[in-house]
Amino acid sequence: MHDPIPTVTLPSGIDIPALGLGTWQMGEVKARANDEIDSLRLGLDLGMTLIDTAEMYGEGGAERIVGKALEDRRDEVFLVSKVYPWNASRTGTIAACEASLKRLGTDRLDLYLLHWRGEHPLADTVAAFEQLKTAGKIGAWGVSNFDTADMEELLTVPQGENCAVNQVLYNLSRRGIEYDLLPWCQSRGIPVMAYSPIEQGRLVHHPELIRIAKAYQATPAQVALAFILERESVVAIPKSSNLRRVRENRDAVDLDISDEDWAALDAAFPPPARKTALDML
Repeated sequence: MHDPIPTVTLPSGIDIPALGLGTWQMGEVKARANDEIDSLRLGLDLGMTLIDTAEMYGEGGAERIVGKALEDRRDEVFLVSKVYPWNASRTGTIAACEASLKRLGTDRLDLYLLHWRGEHPLADTVAAFEQLKTAGKIGAWGVSNFDTADMEELLTVPQGENCAVNQVLYNLSRRGIEYDLLPWCQSRGIPVMAYSPIEQGRLVHHPELIRIAKAYQATPAQVALAFILERESVVAIPKSSNLRRVRENRDAVDLDISDEDWAALDAAFPPPARKTALDML
């Protein structure tokens, strides 16, 4: 029997799985579409019922893939998408959301994020998000790639305190947010979503990660995911269109790594000693 997937509680009180499914680079190659759909459906079967996508991914292609995967399963899923910064004006956000909903074949998103900061005033984007919420098109809204100063500014905007999530690049090799952004979010009850939690596969070749993984009869990717799952109020969204890897990602929940091995990972991937600029991919 597997351990259940831990959950993270949103400010609204809704619980979401701490391990979900990413879709970056899906919907770009027609020949891969069926594998991508199958991998998402398997992920749902295994309890990873959060799917993260964006209008940017495959210029809408990933949303179409997700729509096909969810054809008869929409109600099982906590569905997240994102708006391009240049679409994030008051009217542009609403139009972008409508287009995303159409591609996804649904009438609502559970969470809608500003993909990164752009030229449009945050007040306009937030006003549009709140309008979408009132209309029942989205359940909640949040941001992505916001550093601490951005988050502080967001909270000064009318209804900015309604931000539900900040999605950022976070993994063993990118620990900068632990210095200030992660504690800032945790202290305010704003969960962090970690994208590229395995650094797009690059982490799996690290010798120390390989050594520790072998000790647990696990894979380096599983140890990298376990690192994220160990953090309070952090959700990991690895992407895979390989069924074996989807199962492997799910099994990362079962890993119970010793304090000694966490210390060895800290030595190999030191936590930040000072403030650094927010990493982005």
